[in-house]
Amino acid sequence: MPIVAFDHVNVRTAQLDEMIAFYGDILDLHPGKRPDFGFPGAWLYLGDQAYIHLVGLDKPVTAGSNLTLEHFAFRAKGLAQFRTLLDTHGIDHSLDTVPGFPIVQVNFFDPDGNHIHIDFDIAEMKG
Repeated sequence: MPIVAFDHVNVRTAQLDEMIAFYGDILDLHPGKRPDFGFPGAWLYLGDQAYIHLVGLDKPVTAGSNLTLEHFAFRAKGLAQFRTLLDTHGIDHSLDTVPGFPIVQVNFFDPDGNHIHIDFDIAEMKG
């Protein structure tokens, strides 16, 4: 059984509305069709693919929980415009190259502190 594609990441949050707004404003991912699981949540779509599944919690997940996800990432185009968007929203971020690969990463955190990076072609740093 070979893997053929990335499907989604599931993120638990006690800030469901804030997370929906953040991912809409910053990554242009918007709520769409979601099964009625009987608990709060949202599936956030890019086109017809739900890449982030949010699960609403009554209270925040705290340090020391059994979560092990360090980050998730997307690939994009438009480095300068994306950095301007982050600056406009007051979102701290770093710009980091990947040794030996033609990639530059924009690293930042969502409202719950989840690490995200968006990868761009290194050529966008020169242009």
